[in-house]
Amino acid sequence: MAKAKTAYVCTECGADYSKWQGQCTACQTWNTISEVRGVSNNAKGARGVRFEGFAGSLSAVQSLDDVSLAEQTRISTGMQEFDRVLGGGLVEGSAVLMGGHPGAGKSTLLLQAVCHLAASVPALYVTGEESLQQVAMRAKRLGLPTKDLKMLSETSVERVMQVAETEKPRILVVDSIQVMHVADIESAPGSVSQVRESAAFLTRFAKQTGTILFLVGHVTKDGSLAGPKVLEHMIDCSILLEGSSDSRYRTLRGIKNRFGAVNELGVFAMLEQGLKEVKNPSAIFLNRGEEASPGSVVMVVWEGTRPMLVEIQALVDMAQGGYPRRVAVGLDQNRLAMLLAVLHRHGGLHVSDQDVFVNVVGGVKVNETSADLALLAAIVSSFRDRALPQDLVIFGEVGLSGEIRPVPSGQERINEAAKHGFTRALVPKANAPRKAIQGMKVIPVTKLSEAITALEEL
Repeated sequence: MAKAKTAYVCTECGADYSKWQGQCTACQTWNTISEVRGVSNNAKGARGVRFEGFAGSLSAVQSLDDVSLAEQTRISTGMQEFDRVLGGGLVEGSAVLMGGHPGAGKSTLLLQAVCHLAASVPALYVTGEESLQQVAMRAKRLGLPTKDLKMLSETSVERVMQVAETEKPRILVVDSIQVMHVADIESAPGSVSQVRESAAFLTRFAKQTGTILFLVGHVTKDGSLAGPKVLEHMIDCSILLEGSSDSRYRTLRGIKNRFGAVNELGVFAMLEQGLKEVKNPSAIFLNRGEEASPGSVVMVVWEGTRPMLVEIQALVDMAQGGYPRRVAVGLDQNRLAMLLAVLHRHGGLHVSDQDVFVNVVGGVKVNETSADLALLAAIVSSFRDRALPQDLVIFGEVGLSGEIRPVPSGQERINEAAKHGFTRALVPKANAPRKAIQGMKVIPVTKLSEAITALEEL
C-alpha cells in the first residue's frame, strides 16, 4: 500500500507548503498552517475515483452558446426569511454551509425546515453530535411533524453516503461537518484534513445525485467559520446565524451565494416553539421610548435586497483616565476613529478628551458606509446633550475631506422611512428624490458642516 502524502495547508487562504512554517507567505497570517495527511494514491472514495466529477457527472465539451438556460427549480423551505437568504429557495444539487455560535439555533432552524419539507420531498437528517433521542425530544418540544423525516446517527462519511444511496433523499442535512471523518485520513475528526475531505466527498455526492446538502459548521472566537478556507470554495452557499445569548432575535446573513444576492439578511425570533420569522424587521429595531433622548438617531441600512431601519446610539462623556476610550458595538471601530478625526477637522467638534461609545440597537451588525452620517449625528447629539427629533431619519457616507457622498438605493431608503411614519430625512444631495414624497421633508446636504448646521436648526 502506498504511503499517504503529508502536506501543510494554511487554514485562512488554502495555500500549500512542503513543510511547516510560522507565517503564511500568501496571506501574511501567523500560526495558520496545519499538517494535512492525504489519502494514498491507490485509495478509492466511496463513489469510485477520488476526484472524478466533483462538480457533477462527467460530460462532453460543448459551446457556451449550447448550454441550456432553463431556470433552476427551487424548493421553498416554508419560511420566507430563510428563502430570502437562500436567494428564493433551495436549488437541487446545491451545497449550503450554515455556521453560527453554539446555541444560536442552527440545528433548531434546520430541524424546523426539514420536518416540514419531509412531508413533500424525501429528507435525511444525519446527526453526529446529538443522539436520535435528543433530536426527537427537541422536535416534540417544538411541536414539529416527525412522521416523514428519516434520521441517522453516524459520523462516518462512507456510511452516510451508503445510506443516502439506499434512501435517495432529495435533502440531506449533516450536523455537523466537524465530527465527520473519512476512513482513509489518519488525523482525528475536526482536523483540517478531515473537514476538507469530508466536505469534498459530501459535496461531490450532492452534485452527482442532485441532492440538496446542508452542512452545519462551527465558528471560531472571531465569528468566522472554523476549518480550512477552501471549505467555502467547495460549497455553493454560506450562511451565518448570528445572535447573542441575551437576545431573543437571530439574524441569518448570507456570506456567499451562487444562486442569489450576498449579504442578504433574514431575521428570526427565538420562542418556545422554535425560531419564528420576523417579516418586518424595522418594526422590531425601532422600539424606541416615548421621549426623545440625546445621542439616539434612526438610520436606514441596505441589507441584501431590502432597506431596514435601525436605531444607533452614542454616548460621549469626559474621559476619566489619561487615554479616552473608543468602543463600537455593531460598527467598525477603526471607522469610528476615522470619522471622529473628520468630525474634528471639518465639523469643528473637539472630542479627543472624551470617551465615545456607540451601539446599534438590537444586536445588528452594520458593515456599510451609509451609517457614517447617522453615527456622527448621534455623537454630536450626545456631545451637546441635545435630543434629535424622533421623526428624523439619516443616512449618507462621509468622506475624509468632509463631503457627504451618496449611497446606493437612496430613493428606496427614503420610501421605507416614510412607510414607518418618519417625516424628515437628512440625506446626501445626490440621493434627494426628484419628486416630492408626500409627508416627507427631505433635507439634502453636501458637506459635514452643512449637516451639523441643519441638525442645530431642527
